[in-house]
Amino acid sequence: MEKTFYQTPCIVTQKMGKERVGLVLALVLMSFVISTSSSDEHQLRWRKSLFSTATTSSSSSSSSSSSSLLFNRVGSSLLFRVQGNVYPTGYYNVTVYVGQPPKPYFLDLDTGSDLIWLQCDAPCVQCVEAPHPLYRPSNDLVPCEDPICASLHAPGQHKCEDPTQCDYEVEYADGGSSLGVLVKDAFAFNYTNGQRLNPRLALGCGYDQVPGASHHPLDGILGLGKGKSSIVSQLHSQKLIRNVVGHCLSGRGGGFLFFGDDLYDSSRVVWTSMSSDYTKYYSPGVAELLFGGKTTGLKNLPLVFDSGSSYTYLSHVAYQTLTSMMKREISAKSLKEAPEDRTLPLCWKGKRPFKNVRDVKKYFKALALSFTDGKTRTLFELTPEAYLIISNRGNVCLGILNGAEVGLQDLNVIGDISMQDRVVIYDNEKQRIGWMPANCDRIPKSQAMNT
Repeated sequence: MEKTFYQTPCIVTQKMGKERVGLVLALVLMSFVISTSSSDEHQLRWRKSLFSTATTSSSSSSSSSSSSLLFNRVGSSLLFRVQGNVYPTGYYNVTVYVGQPPKPYFLDLDTGSDLIWLQCDAPCVQCVEAPHPLYRPSNDLVPCEDPICASLHAPGQHKCEDPTQCDYEVEYADGGSSLGVLVKDAFAFNYTNGQRLNPRLALGCGYDQVPGASHHPLDGILGLGKGKSSIVSQLHSQKLIRNVVGHCLSGRGGGFLFFGDDLYDSSRVVWTSMSSDYTKYYSPGVAELLFGGKTTGLKNLPLVFDSGSSYTYLSHVAYQTLTSMMKREISAKSLKEAPEDRTLPLCWKGKRPFKNVRDVKKYFKALALSFTDGKTRTLFELTPEAYLIISNRGNVCLGILNGAEVGLQDLNVIGDISMQDRVVIYDNEKQRIGWMPANCDRIPKSQAMNT
């Protein structure tokens, strides 16, 4: 059977001991258990989703526009080169150096989860294919009572059977999982002004992994979320950076990731407030979906940004409504559905194979997500380049998927495909999310880059 290249969102199973007590959407949010026992007493599986949810201001994706990034101050930011693409690779990753001496690891950059973790030789009970040798942990265990450990548990579920260590367990929607223990180790970074720093940060030593359906060969996950365990939060707590993270993912592959707030001109960014209703996610709250500049009647759609998802997901009703509208538009044009192409659930073929989205964009209307922040209405525009791919068969496929089929329920997710060719900024200092068109192939100049 032909391989399907799309990832599904991550669902985390919260557990008390081994008993399942409920499901929580992860976008890889992690649930952890504390225990004194060895790895065979836990069952932790991992999987990163290729998913792996007044005044008007707007911003659209533009591959030809200037990045508009410039240094406002001498650098206290960290800048990383990004590798990968939405299709056919299915993920973006960065290189992070950990240990003494520092060794490189390829990590999936994920704004939908908090914890940094590596496949780990503790020894490893079960590990999956990875580009580098397994991480050899330090002896610096994170104790159970550490606030970082406590932050990884659901309220009321943080119990310390062994106060000397913090064990974690995470399970994802595609059947993958990871089990491990938290340790601290040195990370090797370079500020953009060339200064080096070697902070000790908490990370997960994952010694028992089971690959899920959307497995891809990386060394682990770089959690960029809002929680205490995320790399951004930890660096900020040590007063090393501002609590801001941003990325620029190129539609041609690659791009860059940054921590700190001195690599962009804030006045050129379209900002909207982070929602107080979805505090665990980078969420602007609820949105209205527009099709061709007109309302679809789809309103109050809970929305989150997740760089750990290759594609964008809509709730069942929103997905069915949108695809019905698209099919009606396309039925009168020279495209036919191509069910034999299993790259994505909905693909169309033309008289001849297509080479890029520019060949077919005339058949598709622009979409937009509209947010209301007080009296201000803000648009996150989706041109055809922000929701279509060309498969290896030369067909055009819809990069917006049905979230209900992967357990997202009513949540809607903006994935990598819809964030390409623009800078997306998560400003935890001012509790806002911003974006602006950018040429993500143009890496900001700096004296030193983390690659």
